[in-house]
Amino acid sequence: MHERSSVGDLTEQLRRELDRYSPGGKLPSSRALVERFRVSPVTVSRALARLAAEGLVVTRPGAGAYRAGPRTAVPPAGDTSWQEVSLSADAAAEVVPRTVDASGVLASLAAPPPGVVEFNGGYLHPSLQPERAMGAALARAGRRPGAWSRPPMEGLPELREWFARGIGGAVGAAEVLVTAGGQSALTTALRALAPPGAPVLVESPTYPGMLAIARAAGLRPVPVPVDPDGVRPDLLADAFRATGARVFVCQPLFQNPTGAVLAAGRRGEVLSIARDAGAFVVEDDFVRRLVHADAGPLPRPLAAEDPDGVVVHVGSLTKATSPSFRVSALAARGPVLERLRAIQVVDTFFVPRPLQEAALELVGSSAWPRHLRTVSTELTARRDAMTAALRARLPELALPHVPSGGYHLWVRLPDGTDESALVGAALRAGVAVAPGRPYFSAESPAPHLRLSFAAVAGTEQIAEGVRRLRTACEEVRI
Repeated sequence: MHERSSVGDLTEQLRRELDRYSPGGKLPSSRALVERFRVSPVTVSRALARLAAEGLVVTRPGAGAYRAGPRTAVPPAGDTSWQEVSLSADAAAEVVPRTVDASGVLASLAAPPPGVVEFNGGYLHPSLQPERAMGAALARAGRRPGAWSRPPMEGLPELREWFARGIGGAVGAAEVLVTAGGQSALTTALRALAPPGAPVLVESPTYPGMLAIARAAGLRPVPVPVDPDGVRPDLLADAFRATGARVFVCQPLFQNPTGAVLAAGRRGEVLSIARDAGAFVVEDDFVRRLVHADAGPLPRPLAAEDPDGVVVHVGSLTKATSPSFRVSALAARGPVLERLRAIQVVDTFFVPRPLQEAALELVGSSAWPRHLRTVSTELTARRDAMTAALRARLPELALPHVPSGGYHLWVRLPDGTDESALVGAALRAGVAVAPGRPYFSAESPAPHLRLSFAAVAGTEQIAEGVRRLRTACEEVRI
C-alpha cells in the first residue's frame, strides 16, 4: 500500500473482517498486522484508532484490540424543518453598537503580580495540567504521516467522532465541527444564529466572555435568572414572549459562576419552551471533564435529548488540559450546521492539524483517564479547603451553593459592599479575586465575588489566600 492511502485502506479491510470475531474477541496483534499488510506500526495504530473512535473495537494498552459489543441503536432523526422559518425570520431590530468590553474576560486571564495568590484564574494550575502527557501526544502527533498537511475543514474524522460519542450518541460525527477553543465556538454560534441588533437570552449571572461576544456582535443580552436548580423555566418562557428572541445561551452543567446544575425536571421544559418559540439553545458544556469526586453520575448533555436540532452544543478540551490546548467542538443538526460551518471556515479556515492530531493522541492514551481522575480528586480537596476556610475566617460572606464540579465558588457579599473597593484592597493584601458585577448583563441584585480554587498551587495557598482576603475585608469594613 502507498503510505498516503494505507490508513484508510487498512481501516476498511479490518472493518470488513470484524465479523470473523465474536464481541469481545481479540484481533491479531499490531505486529501481526504490520507483517500481514506490510504497513508501518503507525499505520496500524491509526487504523485501530479509527475503528475505536467508531465504536467498532476497544483497545486496551498492553493487551491489544478487541471487537466491541453491539452498538446502541441511534435514535431516528427528528424534524428540523422548523429551522428554515427560524433562520430566515431576522426581523428588523434596533441597532446596537458593537462595542467590545473585555474587562470581565481579562479578570480571569490576566496574570497577577508575583507573590499574589491567584483566586481569579480560569484555568488549571500548571501542577494540575497534563504537561507530560500533552508533550508526548504532540511528539507522537508530529510523527504521524501527513500530520502537517491541511486537515478537512470540519476537522479530523476521528476527532469529530470522539466528540460526538461524548455527547451520548444522539449526534453523529458528520454533525460535529472541530473549533479552536470554546470561546471561538461560542462566537461562531452567536454570529450564525442572531443578526446584529437582535436580543439573545442569557443566564443571570453568566460568563462575562459570552456577554462580551454578544455585545461585540451587536446583540442585546437579556438576562434570565438562575437559582440553585439552574435557569428558571417560567422566566425563560416570559423572556421569549417579551423579546421575540431566537437564541438562549446556557451552561446546564456546573454553571459559571454559580456552579448550578440544571435540574432533571427542568431539562425537558427548557427544550420545549425554546422549541415552541422557534429558538435555538446554545449549550456551553465547558467543564464536564472537571467533575468532582463526590458528584455522582452526571446528566447527559441537553443535545443528547434533542432530536429536533434545537440545541447547538459546545464542548471543549481546554479547561481539562491547558489554556493553550485550544481544541473544542460545535455540534448541531439540520440546516444550521451549514451556516456554522461557513462562518467557521471564513473566520479561521481550520484548526491546525498538529493540534488535532495531538488531541487524538492525548484522549486515546492511558494517561488521559488517569489525568481526569487526578484532577477530580485534587479539585474536590481544593474546593473543600476553600469552603472550610471561608466559613471559618469569613462567615459574613454567604456561600449559597457548593458545587460538585468546576473550579470556583460564587460568594455573596453583605449588602452595600463596594465590590471595586474590595477587589482593590484584596490585591493590596496579596490576593487577586474576580468581582461579580461583570457576570450580570443588567443591574446586579447584590455584590459578589468569584473565587477560583483551581489556579493556585494547593490547599496551603488557598488557606493563605483566604487569610489575605480577611485582611482586605477588614480594610473596607466588612
